[in-house]
Amino acid sequence: MSNIVAIVGRPNVGKSTLFNRLTERQEAIVDPTAGTTRDRHYGKAEWNGTVFSVIDTGGYVPGGDDIFEEEIRRQVELAIDESDSILFMVDVMTGLTALDEAIVRMLRKARKPVLLLGNKVDTNDKQYAAAELYSLGMGEVYCISAQSGAGTGEFLDALVTSFTKPSEEALPDVPKLAIVGRPNVGKSSLVNALLGRVQNIVTPIAGTTRDPINTRYTVFGFDVVLLDTAGIRKRQRVDEDIEFYSVIRSIRAIEDSDVCLLLIDATEGVHQQDLHIFSMIEKNGKGLVVVVNKWDLVQKETNSAKEFEAQIKARLAPFNDVPVVFTSVLEKQRIHKVMEQAMQVWEARRKKIPTRKLNDIMLPEIERLPPPMNKGKVIRIKFVNQLPTVVPSFAFYCNLPQYVKGPYLRFLENKIRHHFPYTGVPIRIFMRKK
Repeated sequence: MSNIVAIVGRPNVGKSTLFNRLTERQEAIVDPTAGTTRDRHYGKAEWNGTVFSVIDTGGYVPGGDDIFEEEIRRQVELAIDESDSILFMVDVMTGLTALDEAIVRMLRKARKPVLLLGNKVDTNDKQYAAAELYSLGMGEVYCISAQSGAGTGEFLDALVTSFTKPSEEALPDVPKLAIVGRPNVGKSSLVNALLGRVQNIVTPIAGTTRDPINTRYTVFGFDVVLLDTAGIRKRQRVDEDIEFYSVIRSIRAIEDSDVCLLLIDATEGVHQQDLHIFSMIEKNGKGLVVVVNKWDLVQKETNSAKEFEAQIKARLAPFNDVPVVFTSVLEKQRIHKVMEQAMQVWEARRKKIPTRKLNDIMLPEIERLPPPMNKGKVIRIKFVNQLPTVVPSFAFYCNLPQYVKGPYLRFLENKIRHHFPYTGVPIRIFMRKK
């Protein structure tokens, strides 16, 4: 489980700019207008080999000081609750304000590492203005420019050394299955049906489950941990702070899992948000089983299941080699089939193919359909082996790896899937210099 770092501070001190720099992408909108960040943003960052999660807190509504103070208090309280470390940003050009001091009073009560960042120090003479920040009594002041990146290395060194192991107990060394999906598709009902008891509260109200609930499941020969999560909503509908942090917890459950059970409501079909969750699962290299729930409510014809499955796989392309199970959780139909498929995917994700067998099968396939010539040059692939990674990864060694393009990489992946049982498992393909 990666550490979570929250960026807090009053409006327009550069939180979103720093978020974009740490995550190396322009996801958070940056604008000089205070209150631009209304959605909360979540991303991955890496420093000297340490990967951590970053939250850009926002959601401020322009108004009087009282409204600002109330909003900031909620933001900081939630950031303290959810994060492992906190980055407190102050604008050295405008100096300290009453809002800054109010945040400091809250942070002093937190038992979390807090780093004080003086932002917008893009020239040496501006460092003198940062001296005022020592009066806050928050320890070292790190002078940075989020815009240019100046000074970020020093505070990142200090940040990663502040990380500690998660406070919660480590999950047992058994397969971990995350049950994910949009709100109100039956995730908690599935857990309750498997356990044969009411473990989680189930209501028609979306968002009843706020926290991931980890349950050991040792029935019918299975021994797994079930991670039931809060429903992941569309970003524009995440208008409550608590809802946003429920999404963060759901993403953490995906990160902690080995296999994800993605529940889809049969009565509503595949939504864009289902594809967003699928994308998170695929990017994290987790195994996947698609569970179509409420199948008993659908008016069926002879080939309804086949047609629905084909529609799902068409939406998931190009990674559509996934098992699809049609269930009715309330009727307890095929819920054990879900578990069996999940365990098959878990086994496939751990499968290691002997190098000789891999070459004996893949090299003839490559010979039958070699990579297309590029700039008049012939590309020759001579060897392939599986890399020692958690996500199944394969390295193909050739004379001109830079000329092998996406379509041929997909061809190689499809051939691996054709010959080896990797259904439900993302595969990574790398081209390397011979």
